[in-house]
Amino acid sequence: MADVVQKLWGFCHTLRHDGIDYGDYIEQVTYLLFLKMSDERDIDLTKVKMRAVDDPKKTTVLNCSWPSLTAKSGTDLTDYYANVLRALGQQEGLLGDIFSGAQSRFNKPTSLKQLLTTIDETEWTTLDVNVKADAFEGLLEKAAAEGKKGAGQYFTPRLLIQSIVRCMKPDPRASKDFKICDPACGTGEFLVSAYEWLLSVTKQGADLDRATAKRIKTATYYGQDLVARPRRLALMNLYLHNLEPHVGLGDSIYDPPSGDRFDCILTNPPFGTRGANQAPEREDFTISTSNKQLNFLQHVLTTLKPGGRAAVVVPDNCLFADQAGEVFKLIAEDCDLHTVLRLTNGTFTPYSPGTKTNVVFFTKGYATETVWIYDNRTNIPGITKKDRPLTAEHFSEFEKCYGKDSNGAAKRKTADSPDDRWRKFSIAEVKERDFKLDSLKWLRDESLDDADDLPPPDQLATDAISELESAILELNGVVALLENGG
Repeated sequence: MADVVQKLWGFCHTLRHDGIDYGDYIEQVTYLLFLKMSDERDIDLTKVKMRAVDDPKKTTVLNCSWPSLTAKSGTDLTDYYANVLRALGQQEGLLGDIFSGAQSRFNKPTSLKQLLTTIDETEWTTLDVNVKADAFEGLLEKAAAEGKKGAGQYFTPRLLIQSIVRCMKPDPRASKDFKICDPACGTGEFLVSAYEWLLSVTKQGADLDRATAKRIKTATYYGQDLVARPRRLALMNLYLHNLEPHVGLGDSIYDPPSGDRFDCILTNPPFGTRGANQAPEREDFTISTSNKQLNFLQHVLTTLKPGGRAAVVVPDNCLFADQAGEVFKLIAEDCDLHTVLRLTNGTFTPYSPGTKTNVVFFTKGYATETVWIYDNRTNIPGITKKDRPLTAEHFSEFEKCYGKDSNGAAKRKTADSPDDRWRKFSIAEVKERDFKLDSLKWLRDESLDDADDLPPPDQLATDAISELESAILELNGVVALLENGG
């Protein structure tokens, strides 16, 4: 896969001279990978109806298959490719959603032909079920490494996602209306991993009866994203896993809620303060705040079914921000906030290498009595792309401590972590700290004892930025109060 990504990336550099930027290139690659993998999976695209440009009532039939596309050359190829995208975008249902508004960015037929040839050299579906996502993530990593901003909004490390899914066990067989959601789904990897986990425990679906398999395929996986490009990629990703997902385009926080309720929510909401300048007007939100992550937590809380469970990735400032205590007090009263995983520094390398992050796990309908925290950060070397890459081993002890019960109800012992990384705190202790979970620490950071062994400057700078962003959010809240006569 590394070789394939390197070839695709090398071609990206060539196309930059044609005026195709990183984002456009990655999107075009996904269109073509979709067509190639559809052909490999015997998805019939040979007779696609297309409305005429001059008369929408007139229709023609276009062969949109991969062999038909690769057989073209010259200007016939670029014209044909543009028509293929237009025809697929006119279809009803999921296919039309995937290609809605899709446009070709290729001006030179030779460039498109060369990319087709590069993709055609690989039998993608024989490599791995996640190969398209691997290629996409590899290209995003390359873009991020070259300083291109925005890639991080689409990407959560696959190993972290898989670890969360193994703990949460999102099993649609639990009830006939079981629904799984990611309200900030990006490219859909939480949903894909949830489905792959199901396949792993059902002999690749062989243990599912026909009715259950159909329900899981058509009425189980839900998501939403604010940006059209990642939403399109999520639809492609899930479609190529033979699923028919429900992925909306919109703002999960500021748009009126749909009314859907979910049994399992797995999500990594976007970090940062961009766009978070006012509190959303949501009647189902108890705490009025402009903090985006705290609002996502409230959204998750209100959209969970009673008995539903959630795992949410949040930055450190979400645990100590001004209104964090109020939100987590609310969660602790309405849910069993049973587990917090403090992630290793650099987990999101190369996208946001300095961002300090956590995962909070809670089950709705049971008030919190004890919060267990696993410190996977203090005195652990930070993740780097080359020397210390993220591996499954980074999560193995935590998963053992978490236990086999998806609601965190397994019998737990501090001794499950020989390095004293696993501690429990009573709800009384949490209350004493005003529900500011970031203050629940017990391991001493040895690097702070040695001035020669302080965290690297970029990490110190990131910590400062995080605190400043939190302060800005609080000041925005003060300004809003003053403007409203508060």
